[in-house]
Amino acid sequence: MAEPDHNSGIGPWARLYNHLLSQSELNRELVLNEALRPAEDERSSVLSLAQCLEQPSLLLDQVGTDYPDNTGTRAARALVSVLQQDLALSVIAPLTLRLFRDGQTPLPDAKRIFLSPMDQQSQTTSRWFQVPGGEMAGERTFVQSVGEITAQWYPVFRRQLGVSPGAYWSSIGLGLGAPFSAVWNLAEPHALCQLAQGWLEQFQNDANRFIDWIPAVFGEQATAIPQRRGCCLKYLLPEGGYCGTCGVHRKERLATLMPQERSTKPAQWPQGQ
Repeated sequence: MAEPDHNSGIGPWARLYNHLLSQSELNRELVLNEALRPAEDERSSVLSLAQCLEQPSLLLDQVGTDYPDNTGTRAARALVSVLQQDLALSVIAPLTLRLFRDGQTPLPDAKRIFLSPMDQQSQTTSRWFQVPGGEMAGERTFVQSVGEITAQWYPVFRRQLGVSPGAYWSSIGLGLGAPFSAVWNLAEPHALCQLAQGWLEQFQNDANRFIDWIPAVFGEQATAIPQRRGCCLKYLLPEGGYCGTCGVHRKERLATLMPQERSTKPAQWPQGQ
């Protein structure tokens, strides 16, 4: 009996991804299932993304309500920038993971994306979510549509909310690169970097300009990381700090990360500088 074709139904980039994982003896479905967060029960919301895009002051007012101790333009800009990064990682990333796993996924839809109330225990918890439903899209439609959708969101985040180009597009790039981040220390790093960069180039937006996938060594293990050309400004928040891919320390990191032979020593996603 012939073995089942695990590539059936997925697009050409997902097939290339599957081949990359197979070369490292990894199972695509298992990897992506693990990367996807379990579906949460029904969540309450305070705003939809559609409302924020139509009237950006609503998001600024919500930030002021949620974080009354963080006053001033600089603090508000940092908080909105972190929220935009959360939008990319909590909505764009899981949609991309589902696309690579299933061959189809709903498109990001501002009318179906909502901001949940703030968790009083944390300023950086995931807050954006997209409710189930919506028309399913295959790989080609996803690439074209998400490239256009993220470009449409950009002027509001940039001009009305003050998110920098580097912060906005590098966060979008992290979301779109989620399948590759899932195996950053598991798959062959040079091939992973090449495939991840090629995937970002398909979207015809600026995400690819603000993310460089590079081979890196932590301890004795060769890995691959998405090095940002931008910063979400999380470090300005009281419980902030620098992400492992932060563009603030880009030059220093690039100077110290030298590709070496792959080892089997486990690694953790780098935090801080």
